[in-house]
Amino acid sequence: MNVPLLDLCAQYATMKEEILAEIERVCDSQRFILGQDVEKFESEVAEYCGAKAAVGVTSGSDALIIALMAEGIGRGDEVITTPFTFFATAGAIARVGAKPVFVDIEPDSFNINPLLVKNKITEKTKAVIPVHLYGQCADVEPILELANKLGLIVIEDAAQAIGAERNGKRAGAFGDYGCFSFFPSKNLGAFGDGGAVTTNSQEKAERLKIFRNHGANPKYYHKYIGGNFRLDALQAAILSIKLKRLDGWSEARQRNAAEYRELFLEVDLADTLVLPAEAEGTTRHIYNQFCVLAPRGERDNLKQALQNAGVGVEVYYPVPLHLQECFAYLGHRRGDFPVSEDVSERILALPIYPETTTEQRKHVVGAIKEYFEGRP
Repeated sequence: MNVPLLDLCAQYATMKEEILAEIERVCDSQRFILGQDVEKFESEVAEYCGAKAAVGVTSGSDALIIALMAEGIGRGDEVITTPFTFFATAGAIARVGAKPVFVDIEPDSFNINPLLVKNKITEKTKAVIPVHLYGQCADVEPILELANKLGLIVIEDAAQAIGAERNGKRAGAFGDYGCFSFFPSKNLGAFGDGGAVTTNSQEKAERLKIFRNHGANPKYYHKYIGGNFRLDALQAAILSIKLKRLDGWSEARQRNAAEYRELFLEVDLADTLVLPAEAEGTTRHIYNQFCVLAPRGERDNLKQALQNAGVGVEVYYPVPLHLQECFAYLGHRRGDFPVSEDVSERILALPIYPETTTEQRKHVVGAIKEYFEGRP
């Protein structure tokens, strides 16, 4: 049996005709950049996230960059974030000329440890970027409280967490900005790159719209040096169709996660692997990924065994950002962020997409059981 890590074809088959009709409508209009389709989707995604406004942009990476640019964050500034995240989080900070300042993660949620943030704040600190990793909101309340006291900007990296909730509030509605990715593999995926920034400030939303269009307001009159961060109408039209189905997909991912836990218990593997934890305060985990921790030294062999059994797996992420070559100038060494380093050596993502079947999940768990039983 083959169990891919993700099967977008299965999802597409359920809405193919509706999507093709929308693509044809947009093509007939020959209006491809911004416009009514983008405005419609922006309104829908803002309402979905519980934010006052949303601004469609070219990607989740650009969502982070434009949020930093809109706040004038750049050379000489520092931005605090986690080293255990996708590269774009710290990459965006570096691209605007600021310095990424890392704090370690919590060992259970894999999200930024809010208790460590205060010690990294200096007079150069301008913002904090908590990451809602794998579909679970970070513990943002202490960060927000600290930011409010010190006048810092909070930018949520919610690329993997659309619809996730903490204490009943959704990702993207906590901080000054919420940055989302619609990369095809996300829970809400476009047919290419796409992203959005949510905010509870109409003033910030208007500034984002100016920055996404080369800083022009009105056309050809440039108050700022912005960029070309505009969302395509085709992507917005497709995303509007998929957004209507997102809650159903998230519920399926939650059911799949629950069944994985039951299956691991049945084969007495729940203590061998560290299963994903839903942290205190989490009211909705949307399982962009279902990541387990293998015993130390076992991850790579387990990964190979699963691939040999036809199971698609992935490591998110094998090298924490403080140890990446491009950030060597920050002067970090192995041991600086021990939790991130430990998790990066043990983490393994299993198939969790909505269309997986019970038989497929049994095959995954069975292959893991066979691996551990066959160890010398």
